[in-house]
Amino acid sequence: MQRATTAEPSLLGLRKIRFLHKLPDDALTRLARECRWRRYLSGQQVISRDSADRDVYLIVTGMVRATAFSAAGRQVTYRDIPAGDWFGDFSAIDGYARSADIVAAKETLVAAMSPAVFLQLVHAHPSVCDHMLLRLVTSVRELTERVFEFSTLGVQNRVHAEVLRLARQSGIAKNRSRIEPAPKHADIAAQVSTYREQVTREISRMVKQGLVARDGHALVVQDVAHLEGLVAAVRRAS
Repeated sequence: MQRATTAEPSLLGLRKIRFLHKLPDDALTRLARECRWRRYLSGQQVISRDSADRDVYLIVTGMVRATAFSAAGRQVTYRDIPAGDWFGDFSAIDGYARSADIVAAKETLVAAMSPAVFLQLVHAHPSVCDHMLLRLVTSVRELTERVFEFSTLGVQNRVHAEVLRLARQSGIAKNRSRIEPAPKHADIAAQVSTYREQVTREISRMVKQGLVARDGHALVVQDVAHLEGLVAAVRRAS
C-alpha cells in the first residue's frame, strides 16, 4: 500500500482555504508550522471511519471523496470535496468517530491540524467562527435536501438532480455547463443510491432528449434552465 508523502508548509497554500482568507499573515504562518502537510496520490485513503485521529484536514490542492461501504460492499458516496474546502471538523468538535472514509479523488495536498489548534483558531478569530457556523448550517440543509430526494424521488429524478448539482459546481455560461471530466456512472450511482446500470440508462435517455451531450471526455448540459425546471417540477409534485 502506498503511503502519503510529506510536504513543506505553505502560507500561500493556506490562503486558498476559504475560512482562512481573512487571517493575517502572522497567524497563517504560525498555523502553517502547526499543521502536518501530506500529499496523497489518486485513490489513496486519507482517513478511515475507524481512524483514531480527530484532525481537521485542509485541502490545499486536489480533491477528495467522502464515501462509505455497507457490510455487503455497496458504496455510498456523500460528496466530493474540492481544493479550498476542508473536512474532519465534525470529529474535532464532538470527539466522536469519523462519519465517512476519505479517499483522494486526484493527487491531493492537505494540511492537517489537531483539534486543539482548530478550536483555538475558531475561538480566536470571529471570521473563522462565522464561516464554521455557516458551514454547519449548509451541511444540515444539504442533508435535508438529500433525505427528501431519497424519500420522494424516483431514480430518474435523482439522476437529474445530481447532474444539475454537478452542472452548478462546474459553472454555467449561456445556459450551458461543461462537466469535465464526465462523471463516472458508478460515481453518480453511489451519490443517488442506485446501480450503475440504472444511471447508464438514464444518461442515455437524457442524451436522446437533448438534455445532455457527450463531448470527448466531458458531459455537456445543453439547457440548464430546462433541467432546473424538470427537477423543480418533480419536487413540487412530491
